[in-house]
Amino acid sequence: MSDQRELAAQFDQLAALMEITGANGFRVSAARRVARVLQEFDGDLRELAETPGGLEAMDGIGKGSAERIRQWCRTGRLEGRDRIAAEVPDGLIGLLDISGLGPKTVGRLWREAGVTDTATLREAINDGRLASLPRMGAKTIANISDSLDFAAKAAQRTSIGAALPLATQLCAALASVPGTTRIDWAGSLRRGCETIGDIDLLAISGDPTCLIAAFTTQPGVTKVLAAGDTKASVRLNDQIQIDLRVVPEQEFGAAWLYFTGSKEHNVALRHRAQQRNLRLNEYGLFPDDGEESPPQDRGKRPIASQTEQDIYEALELPWRPPELRESRDGITEPPPDLITVEDICRDLHTHTTASDGHLSIRDMAEEAIRRGFDSLAITDHSRSSVQANGLDADRLRSHIEAIREVDASLPEITLLAGSEVDIHADGRLDYDDEILAMLDIVVASPHAALKQSPDDATARLIEAASHPLVHIIGHPTGRMIGRRPGLEPDMRALCAAAAAHGTALEINANPKRLDLCDRHVRIALECGGLISINTDAHQAGHFDFLRYGVLTGRRGTLTAEACINAWPLSRLLEWLDRGS
Repeated sequence: MSDQRELAAQFDQLAALMEITGANGFRVSAARRVARVLQEFDGDLRELAETPGGLEAMDGIGKGSAERIRQWCRTGRLEGRDRIAAEVPDGLIGLLDISGLGPKTVGRLWREAGVTDTATLREAINDGRLASLPRMGAKTIANISDSLDFAAKAAQRTSIGAALPLATQLCAALASVPGTTRIDWAGSLRRGCETIGDIDLLAISGDPTCLIAAFTTQPGVTKVLAAGDTKASVRLNDQIQIDLRVVPEQEFGAAWLYFTGSKEHNVALRHRAQQRNLRLNEYGLFPDDGEESPPQDRGKRPIASQTEQDIYEALELPWRPPELRESRDGITEPPPDLITVEDICRDLHTHTTASDGHLSIRDMAEEAIRRGFDSLAITDHSRSSVQANGLDADRLRSHIEAIREVDASLPEITLLAGSEVDIHADGRLDYDDEILAMLDIVVASPHAALKQSPDDATARLIEAASHPLVHIIGHPTGRMIGRRPGLEPDMRALCAAAAAHGTALEINANPKRLDLCDRHVRIALECGGLISINTDAHQAGHFDFLRYGVLTGRRGTLTAEACINAWPLSRLLEWLDRGS
């Protein structure tokens, strides 16, 4: 993590701690504003801190905050955060990950019910302490209990949004260790799973001892679980386990195949090998002469081992992308030509400062240009999303004009004037048709009433998908991974309706959402539907989420042909005009 990202996280935590302890709202807002500024800053923070007036020149950073940042650069400690953290129980911050529990509520539960962590929260629910609090009704308590149960189920896994950057960073650091010629990740991370149990790394090195030593002393390692001649395990930041194996170059393909999994895929490959009097393991594919000891122990040379492709070919099988190696995936049929990040030409769901985004229209457009996009949809929130500064009809009209003006000044990109329009509980949209008809693109999304019955959710989403002015259903279930399950509609019925009306369903690439999930992408494609992969970007760095959406699409067998973000611009514009 870069300096500014690490410090931004500390300012965010400072804001949460201040709110928990009842600090002045302006101070809380100031801390959050500094966190946003730091998150967006792409320069050298320490160099800027040493430049007289450099920090103060940044919009959103005052004199006091600038001094805190300089002190952090010198000492590694954020003045105020440690002091406030010492005043509250350690477990309170973790309660903020429970859906429905904001800092003010957490602070109240602590002061009035003695809640200090998830265990005492559960106790307070069970012994009636929560029910005795004013304005804490049975429905509210039931919702907290449900969220607590749901969070507990996901507590042992790490989001791909945290695991993949970490693996990327580690591989980059370890690749520079003398003797290291290759290092890659395997396991569920390589398969693109939305949550990760631990991270598996595989490496080739002429000096394994040096590589193991470098691995076990990486920044953030809090415990070395094991360290041998060719493999080691560590715990990083007390949160995730990382395993490293150093293998010979000639065995890398076999090891990568084996440790990528899934278990079911490996079993299917081993069965295929057995049918051909072969034996497959992490060392290679060998002739099977019936003896009990592994062939490699008897000095046998493998038929194939150096690359995965060699092994699949020796088994007379097409190579399968890692994302298609789950129990649901076969091994004999050639895989489709899956979509790649390079196929994506545009983002069709983004937000600016007009609602709750952090960049202006022009800044978002210039970032899209920098990333090579040919077009960008600006889709700020509609009026019912009050918490997100949603636009009423008059503000939206002015916003459309502003988008048109920026579009006219930037020949390198086509800007689409759109809106992320709330889908009400009964299926109605947040703007009337006259307003919707003014837009180039309409992304209709559910944000509220996310605990509807499956029947009501299905009817609600089908009505929106059937609307002639709706182009995309955004994050269709509204789920947040590990926080809330979201709507549970009849997905096949929704996908069929969307396909019938030519409406695309979104893979929201934010790693906290990944909605549609991979299973739902498969259903949509089986129904002949279209998919849109969007980042829901609120700031420049959010465009990086694209890779998570693409991984989810690949797990769902998505091709570029079925993804509207990969179409030529002329084809997209023709499709957008279909209902006008």
